Amino acid sequence: MPSLGPADRPPSVDALARSITDVGLPHPMLVDAARSAIAAGSPESAHGIALATSRRMLRPVINGTGTILHTNLGRAPVAVHQAERYTNLELDLTTGGRGSRMATAGDLIARACGAEKAIIVNNCAAAVLLVLGGLADGRDVVVSRSELVEIGGGFRIPDVMARGGANLIEVGTTNRTRVADFAKAVDDPATDVGVVLRVHQSNYKIVGFTEAPTTAQLAGLDAPLVADIGSGLLDSRCPWLQGGPPGWLAEEPAARQTLAAGAGLVAFSGDKLFGGPQAGIIAGDAELVDQCAQHPLARALRPGDLVLGALQDTALAYLREEGNAIPFWRMAALTVEQLRLRAAAFDATGVGDVVDVQSTPGGGTLPGVEMDSVGIARSGDHRDTLRGLDRPIIARVEGDTTYVDLRTVHPEDDATVINALRSLD
Repeated sequence: MPSLGPADRPPSVDALARSITDVGLPHPMLVDAARSAIAAGSPESAHGIALATSRRMLRPVINGTGTILHTNLGRAPVAVHQAERYTNLELDLTTGGRGSRMATAGDLIARACGAEKAIIVNNCAAAVLLVLGGLADGRDVVVSRSELVEIGGGFRIPDVMARGGANLIEVGTTNRTRVADFAKAVDDPATDVGVVLRVHQSNYKIVGFTEAPTTAQLAGLDAPLVADIGSGLLDSRCPWLQGGPPGWLAEEPAARQTLAAGAGLVAFSGDKLFGGPQAGIIAGDAELVDQCAQHPLARALRPGDLVLGALQDTALAYLREEGNAIPFWRMAALTVEQLRLRAAAFDATGVGDVVDVQSTPGGGTLPGVEMDSVGIARSGDHRDTLRGLDRPIIARVEGDTTYVDLRTVHPEDDATVINALRSLD
């Protein structure tokens, strides 16, 4: 690497940039790193600056945390395979006329959850925003005080309502809201209620002296019921799992059952329990869905063909009842016995101790739920070292021990993890 000369003259920016090409960045970015290093008076730091830039870019990592829907790691892992070819995104191949980008993936998801129709936007916050804009712009929306939530990234239900043009009417109390509270607001001559909104408390619980009306009770009111079920469970029966629904899903609201109980619309995430890419799905009554689709925001919030293609593949897996084809459900359904069989290879190499650990669904879903799992333990805090590898491994530390939970490690990555743990010796 070029260094300062006898007269302390800075090295050539171009020469310094060409000396750090092993980082693999395009030359203009290496030039930026070289300029920053020279400006700081430490040309020798150029390589580190370029490396730090490279490591900020998206790359595959190995999730050893045991959190299946890890928000920092992209939530549900999804494979996207598309040839560098055009797609019939908005072309009807039967008629040759203009088609709808929502038709295929939306229709498949609607079929999978028992809805008349479904449309897709960028995420669940966008779904709620579009529903409020489409059904309650300038009108009132009734919601329980216990559901005025804030989740990650500062997403607050009252703020979204305001941006959607709706007026918030709070009813009930933090811990107890009755159907009579909603009915009073809906029937009040002074109100113009466009929507009764139910919001899933996806990342927290209120326990103790509590009460909340059922979906069926709210559906009986004289206003459309919209249920933001958040996490995206399609069907509480889980027909895509051979053993049926796991016990930890017992209290999770599902799209099919929520619609069957009378909700006009459900809104949920694509990258949580649905197990697909980041997206927001609005499903339910066809007339209500159409009202949302006709709102000007719908065009601004629509996804592209990569997202729609991944959603199509995920929906097809549900309709085929192939839960093993959906990575989230494949990981969630792993038994401790299956994980112990994989752990035997780690044990045989002596790279760590095989231990019992607890996995979690994660992603702001099912707060407090844990699953028995199996991990590899190493004494000491090795997170930085593992994260710094060419193929980063994200582990967790409790006390003075580093754990790699095998539930969230793809079996094809076991050898990589073994070699990484061996390198710690």
